[in-house]
Amino acid sequence: MNKDKIFKLAKGFRGRAKNCIRIARERVEKALQYSYRDRRNKKRDMRSLWIERINAGARLHGVNYGNFMHGLMKENIQLNRKVLSELSMHEPYSFKALVDISSNAFPGNKRPKKDSSSIVA
Repeated sequence: MNKDKIFKLAKGFRGRAKNCIRIARERVEKALQYSYRDRRNKKRDMRSLWIERINAGARLHGVNYGNFMHGLMKENIQLNRKVLSELSMHEPYSFKALVDISSNAFPGNKRPKKDSSSIVA
């Protein structure tokens, strides 16, 4: 890269990293490495956030994330995790319908029945 492009990319850096070509080149190269790495990490972080939201929404209805997703897969409901997390936050009744479909499809999703005989006073 030529000097002008380096200095343009180094704009906003602190100290000599913004106006000394040798230091600026090193800092810009490192910054580009970080941006490359973090573009991939951002996708990973968003996926884990969606999974946490789906899990929280599913557990409100007595089903864990793995069983919920397995039931959706068995019913051939192909909603991605981003859409499912949005449904769990903003459309709770629609998400409840999906949880019900999932629990009917997969026997592991059945909610435990509460016995009055097991309660000890």
